[in-house]
Amino acid sequence: MTNRPATMPMPMPTVRRAAGLFAGLALGLAVLAGCSSQGASTDCSVDACTVTFDRGVDARTTILGVEAKLVGAEGDQVTVEVAGEQLTLTTGQQAAEAGGFGVTLDSVTDQQVKIRVARNPGS
Repeated sequence: MTNRPATMPMPMPTVRRAAGLFAGLALGLAVLAGCSSQGASTDCSVDACTVTFDRGVDARTTILGVEAKLVGAEGDQVTVEVAGEQLTLTTGQQAAEAGGFGVTLDSVTDQQVKIRVARNPGS
């Protein structure tokens, strides 16, 4: 009878663990950042995004799985399309609903329009 020493499972190398964590974070950030953007920048969390549209261009982006685009702006009133629904917003107005999202207008300048798009918890 041969006595073999008990083998202990080898712990996963730290490098492999770090690579897996990095890959998961990169995928999560890609989902949060949106698929594409033209004339707009985004800042997203898990359930909300702030979108800054450049005025005077065809500004649009994909966030939280839906497209958001700037249709027009005049004075403090802005028309946007979110999830296929057009909304006219003014600064300070309560959130308007579009496709299960609450949309608010944060600010309007001569160069940019900033909106916030958040998932509605009851949808």
